[in-house]
Amino acid sequence: MALAARGLILRGGFQPAEEDGLPALADGRPVRQLMLVGNAGPALWRAFNQAPEARDGEPHPLNRWTRRVIDEIATSFGATALYPFEIRPAWPFQRWAQWAEPVFPSPLGLLIHPEFGLWHAYRAALLFAEPRSLAPPARATHPCEICAEKPCLSACPVEAFKPAEGAVRYDVPACLNHIEGPAGHDCLEAGCRARRACPVGAEWRSEPAQAGFHMRAFLRAGRGH
Repeated sequence: MALAARGLILRGGFQPAEEDGLPALADGRPVRQLMLVGNAGPALWRAFNQAPEARDGEPHPLNRWTRRVIDEIATSFGATALYPFEIRPAWPFQRWAQWAEPVFPSPLGLLIHPEFGLWHAYRAALLFAEPRSLAPPARATHPCEICAEKPCLSACPVEAFKPAEGAVRYDVPACLNHIEGPAGHDCLEAGCRARRACPVGAEWRSEPAQAGFHMRAFLRAGRGH
């Protein structure tokens, strides 16, 4: 209930091993359970927009809101929270996600979910000292393996996603140059065309304002601002 009220979802979890390199909890005990918290669709965006961080004009509003609300939830459940934005190199959230639930690498480099498609994210990991009851990850088919047309690879107006040595290379400079100019207005304000071309989970797509918020953040980060 505490998560849902803020547009957040418990995305699954696992019991980590010593070699996973997780820090000990504040009291020195080892981590016995990791649970991922994330979101899908526009629910989180709507909750965030009601928060003071969305209007205070300070940098990194979504990260600050995320830390505030999840730290509060973590404390109430006796957990410690880790965030994908707090250290460099970042915690391996994508690897953890593939251990916790049925998500798969997509040609765009994002993890694709059988229900949510590309319209989801991971916001935090909750670390517990005691194992918690948690169903094993559901079995699912990789959506991209049964997608014959793969429209995501042909939708980019500057062909930023190009096959290279059996994989797909993301041409970040070409993408940044495009969305920074007038021809890239649609991608900047409504979100990446390649991502929007994916048919999986279309009902979970971001709202235009939400997509624009993230694209502008991507542009600022790419330009070192």
